[in-house]
Amino acid sequence: MTQSKLIISNFTEIRRRSIKLWKGLPQSHYHWKPDEKAMTAIEMIRHVLEADYGWNIIINNGSMANYQTPWKNRPFISVTDELEFAEPYRNTFLESVRRFSDKELTETEIIHPGNGEKKILGKYLLRIGYHESVHAGQFLSYLRTMKIDRPEIWD
Repeated sequence: MTQSKLIISNFTEIRRRSIKLWKGLPQSHYHWKPDEKAMTAIEMIRHVLEADYGWNIIINNGSMANYQTPWKNRPFISVTDELEFAEPYRNTFLESVRRFSDKELTETEIIHPGNGEKKILGKYLLRIGYHESVHAGQFLSYLRTMKIDRPEIWD
C-alpha cells in the first residue's frame, strides 16, 4: 500500500467516526456550546468540514492570502445539509492526497499559514487527521455534557 493510500484510509476512518458522532446530535442542540467563547456544536461540525477546503489549498502550495470560504454567509440547516455541501470539497482534497507520490510525501515542504512553520507534506497530512480527531473528542465531551447518548465509535 502506498503512503497516500494509507493516509487516505486514515482520513476516511476518522471521518466515518466523526459522522457517526455528528449524526447523534439532535437538531434541538445544534447551537449548544459549553461557554461563550466556544464554538456551537454545529459550528464545530462546519469547522471540520470546511477545513478540507483550506487544507487542499495549503497542500497544493496555493495562496491563503485572499482565502474565501465557500461556506461564507451560508445558514446552518442540518448536519445532513452540511455533509452534502462539503462532499465535493472533501473529494477534491482526497484526490489531491491520492496524487502524491511517496517521494513527494517525504520530501515536499509545506508552510502552514497559521504559524509559518515548515512541515514535510506526509507529516502535515497526519496532523490534519489529528485536527479532526481532536474535534471528535471535543464533540464527545459536548454530547456528554448535554446528556445525550454518545454514538458508539469504537466498532
